[in-house]
Amino acid sequence: MANTASARKRIRQTATRNERNRARRSRVGTFLTKVQKAISSGDKAAAQAAFKDAQPEIQRAASKGVMHINTVARTLSRLSAKIKALGATAQA
Repeated sequence: MANTASARKRIRQTATRNERNRARRSRVGTFLTKVQKAISSGDKAAAQAAFKDAQPEIQRAASKGVMHINTVARTLSRLSAKIKALGATAQA
């Protein structure tokens, strides 16, 4: 149990940050799911639109420290490649 005022404040701050980070992580997951569903449906336009909406949210998670910057870069790169591949298979 916290004995000092500063320790009690740190507990409050940690709880608040924990809630915010959990909400951010959940929001990123929702956006990623939307992109994945659009990719699996094979609709390139919908996938691009979902990716365009998801990208700033995922970047924001990295800037806030919820996700590592390299994880974000890798995720965006892979999603982009999958969307690009949709167009290649549709044209072939």
